Amino acid sequence: MLSPFLAYLLSVVLLSRIARSQYSSDQCSWRGSGLTHEGHTRDVEQVYLRCAQGFLEWLYPTGAIIVNLRPNTLSPAASLLSICIKPSKESSGTHIYLDRLGKLRLLLREEDQAEGRVHCFSIQDGALFIEAVPQRDISRKITAFQYELVNHRPGADPQSLSAPCQPCTDAEVLLAACTSDFVARGSILGVTESDGQTSVTVSLSGLYRQKTQVFVSGGGRAKRWTGFVKMPRQCRVKPGEGEFLFTGTVRFGEAWLSCAPRYKDFLRVYQDAQQQRTNPCHLDTD
Repeated sequence: MLSPFLAYLLSVVLLSRIARSQYSSDQCSWRGSGLTHEGHTRDVEQVYLRCAQGFLEWLYPTGAIIVNLRPNTLSPAASLLSICIKPSKESSGTHIYLDRLGKLRLLLREEDQAEGRVHCFSIQDGALFIEAVPQRDISRKITAFQYELVNHRPGADPQSLSAPCQPCTDAEVLLAACTSDFVARGSILGVTESDGQTSVTVSLSGLYRQKTQVFVSGGGRAKRWTGFVKMPRQCRVKPGEGEFLFTGTVRFGEAWLSCAPRYKDFLRVYQDAQQQRTNPCHLDTD
């Protein structure tokens, strides 16, 4: 079996023989099979995914594929994006590399994918080079993962889903209240830690926005919602009295915290900006 680097060089030489993708170049997801080019396993198939999120499934992997993940619009801001992938816990049969200008860097071994953990990298780190692991029986091997393009808060680690733990500035709080995937007012009920992450159970008295239904209504006359918000373990959040403004992003169906000032502090900042007519948006704070 060729090494990843030699396989890549061979793919450049054999461009005229590269297998064409089964779908158009403006797709969000891709499902393919190694059986379609089993007779010429040295070919490297090019896959183009141009959406903010989607999935890939490669059944019976043989040879290699190159997966190009890009936004569907060209913008200078696109260079600041990160790409996060979350392998299925049943994913197997390949090693995954980052390919930048012909230089390969290992991202995930076959055994790493079974952990199902999210891995992020800068969009400038290149495409994904996915190489099949040599084996006699490929009938039960499927490489599968979800992906999302992430616009990080300035200063955030491009290899992390979450924002840094330091408090947000007043300007960042106002912007987060207007642009976050979820914006809610509530309190902390409990904190649990596992796998290097902190999961915070929250009870919400106000829900201004949620991209997907990460918080569910408790029913009854009193409008309240409950759910979980995640953050890095090093942030060391503790249950406490009082209400907070929770803001953040939704990644792979989970709410990740960014700015979370005490609600009374947010209200002061919001009202000051309202008087100065510098608020980027309006929230019903009554």
